[in-house]
Amino acid sequence: MIAILDAAYAGEASVAACLTADDWTSPAPIAEFTHRAGRAEAYTPGEFHRRELPLIMSVLAMLPERPRILVIDGYVWLDTDGRKGLGAYLFEALRGRTAVVGVAKSRFAGAEQWVEQVARGDSTNPLWVTAAGVTLSEAVSGVKRMHGAHRIPTLVGRVDQLARKTL
Repeated sequence: MIAILDAAYAGEASVAACLTADDWTSPAPIAEFTHRAGRAEAYTPGEFHRRELPLIMSVLAMLPERPRILVIDGYVWLDTDGRKGLGAYLFEALRGRTAVVGVAKSRFAGAEQWVEQVARGDSTNPLWVTAAGVTLSEAVSGVKRMHGAHRIPTLVGRVDQLARKTL
């Protein structure tokens, strides 16, 4: 089982959403989970984890079993100095027991050592993939195989929508 996660914020509310799926190629989720909380911490560039990690940990606590892989909207590693992104903090919080794959929609300057660009569909704009607990090549292979004909895989788009509609 893999889990795809995202978070959303508006005013006084924040939400983490999670979809579980059998594997990378699944067109539909097995289950959907959401956790709604109060106002999230303010966004600080490079410190995304302060805002999202508590939400993600709360929604993960709702799952009936531990997934093999977590797919997040963001980076695992941020720069050549090994500065941690949300995914590395999540991997650490889970004591390295679950692999984390970061799928970011935009480039983070300095992360080139850790990232591979993945082109999907007809898009000329890549996704930026990073990983912990699996090799980068395994993560890239999984993201390439994810269901959907467009740049954003079906379940990545669906978890984003679930988080936003739950606000």
